[in-house]
Amino acid sequence: MKIRTNTKLFAAVFGAAAMIAAVPMATMAQDRGQTEVEEEGDSAQPVNDTWITTKVKADLMATSDVPGTTIDVDTTNGVVKLSGSVDTKAQHDKAIAVAKNIKGVKSVDAKALSVAKGGDR
Repeated sequence: MKIRTNTKLFAAVFGAAAMIAAVPMATMAQDRGQTEVEEEGDSAQPVNDTWITTKVKADLMATSDVPGTTIDVDTTNGVVKLSGSVDTKAQHDKAIAVAKNIKGVKSVDAKALSVAKGGDR
C-alpha cells in the first residue's frame, strides 16, 4: 500500500508547530540579552526573524481569500520577502497587508510574489 502525504497539510502543521516552538526560544534569547549572532552572513536577529517568518506564514494560512500554501516567506533583519504565486491582485495586496501587520516587520518585499495570468481582478 502506498501512502500519499498531503504537503499543504504538512506545511500548515509544521508552520504552527514552529511558531509555538519559536515563541519560548525568542523569550529565552531576550532574557539572556541575546540580540546578535557572531557568525558572518547570519541575520543580526535570527530568533526574531524566525518568529516573524512563522507568524507571517501562519497568518497567511489563517486569512480567508489568501492562498497561504502557495506563498513562501523569508525574513532577514525584519525585512519579509514574499514569493510564489497567487490568483488575483487582491490576494497579492492582502498578503502584503498581512505581512506588514506583524510586529517586528520593517518592510515587505513582494517583487517575487506573482499574480497568475488573468488574475488582475
